[in-house]
Amino acid sequence: MDLDRLLTPADRERIEEAARRAETHTSGEIVPYLVAACDDYDDACWKAGALGAMLLALVAGATHQLGGFWAGWSLAWISLPAFVGAAAGYVTARCVAPVRRWLVPSDVLELRVRRRAMTAFVEDEVFATRDRTGILLFVALFERRVVVLGDAGINRAVDPGEWTSIVDTLTRQIRGRRLVDGLVEAIEACGELLVRHRLDIRPDDTDELSNEPRIRER
Repeated sequence: MDLDRLLTPADRERIEEAARRAETHTSGEIVPYLVAACDDYDDACWKAGALGAMLLALVAGATHQLGGFWAGWSLAWISLPAFVGAAAGYVTARCVAPVRRWLVPSDVLELRVRRRAMTAFVEDEVFATRDRTGILLFVALFERRVVVLGDAGINRAVDPGEWTSIVDTLTRQIRGRRLVDGLVEAIEACGELLVRHRLDIRPDDTDELSNEPRIRER
C-alpha cells in the first residue's frame, strides 16, 4: 500500500489542522499515526499456498476419476496440479490484501496491531509531555484496526472503555474508504472527550508534540 499516494498533501494538512484545533481547548496532545501494515504476514501466504495445492490436487483427482482425463498415473499428472495450486495460492494471498487478511486469525491481527501501537508510542515519545497527556491515535490500514493509547495523565481521567465509540466509528470509516474524514472526526471526538473530563488547557500551554500525522509503511 502506497501511503504517499493514498494521502495527498492536502489530506495531511487536514489531519494536522484537526489535531491543532482539538488541542486549543485541552491539555491533551493528540498524535495521529498511520501504518500501511503491522506485519507482512508471510505465514498467511504460505497457508494460501498449501490450501491451493490441496485444492487443485483434489480438482485434478476428481477430474481424472469422473472424466477419464490424463489416463495413467504419471509423475507429472500427480505433481503438477499441486505445484500450480501452491504457486497460485501464494501469489494470490501476496497480491490480494483481503485474501491475506482473511487467512490471518483475528486475535493475531489484534495482537500485532497493539504491539506495533505500543512501539509507536515509545519511538515517537508520546510520553514526552509535561503532564503526561499524550494520546496516540494509531491506525493500521491493512488490518483495518484502530488503537488509542493514552499516557498516564490521560488514563487517570479517562476510562479506557470511553475510547471504544471513537475506535469503532473510525474503523467503520476506514472500511468505507473514508480514511481522512474518519481521522478528522476521530481527532475532534478525542478533543471533545478530553474537554468533558476537564483536561483543560493551561494558560502557559505549549504545543509539545507535533500535530503532523506520522505515516509509516510498517
